[in-house]
Amino acid sequence: MAEVNYTAGTSSAEDEALQALDASVEIVDPKIASSSHSNGQEVDDKEEKEKESNRPSGADWKQQRLPAWQPILTADTVLPAFFLLGIALIPIGIGLLLSSNSVQEISYDYTDCKAHGSSSKCMDLIKNPRKRSKCECQINITLSEDFKAPVFFYYGLNGYYQNHRRYAKSRDDSQLTGKNPRAKAEDLSADCDPYRKDVNGRTIVPCGAIANSLFNDTFRLYYETDDHMWEPVDLVQTHIAWPTDKRYKFNNPKEWDPGMGHPPYWTKNIDDLDHTNPSNNGFDNEHLMVWMRTAALPTFRKLWARIDHDQNILWRISLPKRKYQLKIQYNYPVVFDKYNADKYIYISNTSWLGGKNPFLGYAYIVTGAICLILWVLFLILVRKYGQKPKDIVDIGPKTKYEFKKSKPVDSGDESTQPLRTTTVTFSQS
Repeated sequence: MAEVNYTAGTSSAEDEALQALDASVEIVDPKIASSSHSNGQEVDDKEEKEKESNRPSGADWKQQRLPAWQPILTADTVLPAFFLLGIALIPIGIGLLLSSNSVQEISYDYTDCKAHGSSSKCMDLIKNPRKRSKCECQINITLSEDFKAPVFFYYGLNGYYQNHRRYAKSRDDSQLTGKNPRAKAEDLSADCDPYRKDVNGRTIVPCGAIANSLFNDTFRLYYETDDHMWEPVDLVQTHIAWPTDKRYKFNNPKEWDPGMGHPPYWTKNIDDLDHTNPSNNGFDNEHLMVWMRTAALPTFRKLWARIDHDQNILWRISLPKRKYQLKIQYNYPVVFDKYNADKYIYISNTSWLGGKNPFLGYAYIVTGAICLILWVLFLILVRKYGQKPKDIVDIGPKTKYEFKKSKPVDSGDESTQPLRTTTVTFSQS
């Protein structure tokens, strides 16, 4: 506290007042004051730095200051675009349509196929897949023309939703690569539930709903010889999967876990899928690869086999025109109480664009036709009502002017009367 010296001659009341003032005054140490000032300055600097760090970049790209160009749509630019698109898209569409129509294809719906030698439908005999009922049916096929090689054999499903989100996720990709064949069920993806382990607690290989619903109908094709005998057509069931799937996504482990289980709807383990070709077993089974590549739409087809054109000189360059028999081991159920799907088989060759699908050709033709129709309509409108930008911008001797002249209506009080509007239009001569 500071000391106050009182001069002589002051009254006692003045002395008391000065003493009270002295008691209320506190002198701050200069060092402390300097420290407080520096701390405050540091806080201000810190806040300033935080503001600068939060400040957006001043780059022209981020501040949208780059030079820009926006085309002005006029008749001179839009009409040629419509015309060129129309005359370009229509020929392309015609070419695509001709390419699609060049594909030779025959299809059969075998959903209601009847058991061989019986009046019962196979789909009724195998409604409960856990009973493992077997049914074989037969389809007679007649080719009216030679199918140019190479010819492929497909199966198709209609109304089968492989694109359902939970279904499409129900797999474990690390298991399919064969890197950890002894992985426990708990280590597999939870998306595989409820197909991670079987009723005995064994790990299901492969896990998930996609693998559990593997398409398992089998087909055998026979042709009628000149002696009216039936000889088999060799259907090659390899080289039907995508090369990337075979190389990267599906690989057999070095050894299988002897304690593994199989999906509930399977009758055999993963390493015993193909008795005729040992190299086509396990995760390397190409039917499994094809099925695991889920379809985007509920109506789809998948490649099942290729016709071996090297087997017989008779069909070296084509699948010849004659009678055929297709024997089907009907195993796959598609008819239930609340769900129905249809099963098809396709025999087809391909073009440079793939299989038979006229949609792309029609889409190009329709789009091109719309462009040409719009071109004609806009051309008529422009010829009849259009103005050139030069006529709109430039003001010449013949430019029409329009202005409004307002004056109050003649009446008693001008301040309360409405205004009369006069429009005058004239042309400069």
